[in-house]
Amino acid sequence: MKRRVWITLGAVVLGGGGVVTYAVASPSEDPGAAGRDKRPVKVYDLALKGTTSGKRELPRTQTKQFSMLGVSWTGATKRLHGGAQVRTRSIETGEWTAWKDLEANVDPLEGPESGAGVRGASEPLWVGPSDGVQVQVVHKNGSTSSGLPKGLQVNLVDPGVATDAEMKAKPAAYVAPAVSDSASPTDSVTPTDSVTPTDSASPSDSAVTSAPASPSASATPSTSPSTSASPSATTPTAPPSTVPEPPITSRAGWGADESLSPDPSEYNTDVKAVFVHHSDGTNDYSCADSASIVRGIYAYHTQTNGWNDIGYNFLVDKCGTIFEGRKGGVDLPVLGAHTYGWNRESAGIAVLGDYTTTGATNAALTSVARIAAWKLGQYNADPSSTVKLTAGATQTNYFGTSFTAGSQYTFNRVSAHRDGYNTQCPGSSLYGQLPTIRAWASGPVQGLKVTSLSGAGQSGATYYTKGAITAKWSTTTPGSLISKFELLVDGKAVATASGTATSVGTTLPLGTHTVAVRALHQSGKSTTSAALNVVAETTVPTFTTAPKLSLRTGTVNTSAVPVTLGWKATDNTALKSVSLLTPATATYGPTTTSSSRTAASGTASTWSMKAYDYAGNTRTSSASFTPVILQETSATKSGTWTTRSSTSYLGGKSYSSGSKAASLTWTFTGRSASWVASRASSSGQAYVYVDGVKVSTVDLKSSSTLYRQAIWTKTWSSSAKHTVKVVVVGTSGRPTITTDGLVYIK
Repeated sequence: MKRRVWITLGAVVLGGGGVVTYAVASPSEDPGAAGRDKRPVKVYDLALKGTTSGKRELPRTQTKQFSMLGVSWTGATKRLHGGAQVRTRSIETGEWTAWKDLEANVDPLEGPESGAGVRGASEPLWVGPSDGVQVQVVHKNGSTSSGLPKGLQVNLVDPGVATDAEMKAKPAAYVAPAVSDSASPTDSVTPTDSVTPTDSASPSDSAVTSAPASPSASATPSTSPSTSASPSATTPTAPPSTVPEPPITSRAGWGADESLSPDPSEYNTDVKAVFVHHSDGTNDYSCADSASIVRGIYAYHTQTNGWNDIGYNFLVDKCGTIFEGRKGGVDLPVLGAHTYGWNRESAGIAVLGDYTTTGATNAALTSVARIAAWKLGQYNADPSSTVKLTAGATQTNYFGTSFTAGSQYTFNRVSAHRDGYNTQCPGSSLYGQLPTIRAWASGPVQGLKVTSLSGAGQSGATYYTKGAITAKWSTTTPGSLISKFELLVDGKAVATASGTATSVGTTLPLGTHTVAVRALHQSGKSTTSAALNVVAETTVPTFTTAPKLSLRTGTVNTSAVPVTLGWKATDNTALKSVSLLTPATATYGPTTTSSSRTAASGTASTWSMKAYDYAGNTRTSSASFTPVILQETSATKSGTWTTRSSTSYLGGKSYSSGSKAASLTWTFTGRSASWVASRASSSGQAYVYVDGVKVSTVDLKSSSTLYRQAIWTKTWSSSAKHTVKVVVVGTSGRPTITTDGLVYIK
């Protein structure tokens, strides 16, 4: 499809009266199509002007689209003794950001690559799609700009669109917002600050065409002493590593324009150490933008700094994606440009983002550990060990340690940029995470512990199972650095799982065993968890006393007779619990043998219980019982009794007597009985006889009136025919008793 594009010219009136001219490309149809086309990386250079206030600046300026920027100056060995700040305008929102500091304390180059044409520069800062910029550079004494380096520029990088994934991504709609005039008076731009053609190095649609300066044939003694190892122009053979190579996104994968790096790669003899960096800038980037960020850094290093290639050997984003950095082969000791004075014997790994106050993600740490272990493993170096490196420059590091060119100094195999150079890089938070990186990279596996044993129950320090178990574990070392896990039974491996697995199962033979998990780190180092004691057994629990019901004291209703459920269960190893299954549900501990319940009268109910041991073996026991209510009318009377009627009585009626020696006798066949009576402050006493024998004197007196009270109970070991007789005592002053019947269980 052909697209017609118009160029719209406009003018923006700035807060101080200045005018900025801009051009916006507007396709006539399919406005998102251009965003999906591939477009090359472009770098725009805008000169900074001196001011009477002792600083150099660029006022708020409308620009072409860019996503990364930095400040550069003439002379690679010159230092920017001052502060550089930028603010940008978002294409998406049209809003200006707050001022952001640029990291200007950047390593100079060393060796042949540090020739003429190489510029000093700050670290590049990723700001996302933007179309406006404001810059100020102030000398540290704040009074004059004469101490600032010459040729100060702000360098804007548009990383373009280079990968298929970026082409498929939906582009943000482009809006040409007016420059805000809401800034404070110090932020406004005066008429004399208007952008003219002389203010920039032609920020046109074409990319910067000047090729990076050719490296000089020799280096000065201070940057390349003869005692340092010399890089090789011939391609060496890649040695095998002791650990697997992690997945790495190739330069083609992130869209490197190889024409920006025309010179051949140079090689060191080996890799004795790796230096960890951060790229500085924001941590809020999307990982979908990581390839663009890497392209931007590549363009900045080659087009702004004038280097031969991107400085880092590898870059890692916060999602853990590893990107190939400097060309020449990821498996070869490519000479990088990342840690001044120490590039000859090392590789540089940069984590995208700023880790001054925020730690890197576990995904990023994992990938740094993997790439460090792999590169060092090519030269049989343990990432947790130390090594002597030969200084390539005389300098002082961040901690004040002095180095003399040609002398050897001890470094951790995994060190930070600040360990070798006077910089805050890689930020204090990431620096504090280096011990974790070393431990993960070196092994053995950290924090291994069995978290659970499915299929087994734990009692004290012992697990019990019928045989089949699944061990689950956790580690603090990421699974991608672990070769495998082994399940050990009595010290022997019986099952194996991958390094990313968190569980594995087996079936144990009957008997007593130890169970543990062994983790094998990719380095070959192993560690074993604490062993668990496990007993495999299949003997089911036993009910030494089957479920049984007995009547208890309490209030009796026709639908709820108070009863006690009793039982006794045991196990040959460890009883776990006993559950009531019917006619209700409940769970009891292993030592509980009774429970107060209620049962419906006149209805046979099956009381079913299940005993569990810790191995999962079970046994069920059941029994059926029927509570029966015998009304007072079914009793054999002796003496005088009066019938009383009330809904408070069982069946609506009861017998009452105050005649001494008056009695009621019930005969039944059962295993438990209870006498039901009413109680009040005027109630008297009664004798209770069982099978002709006096067994109790019951006092019915109560401070409150109570009805249908099972006040006396008796339970036998088995069911049999019994008689229960209640006799009025004739207590002085309160002779009367009121009886409501007898309940028994058959």
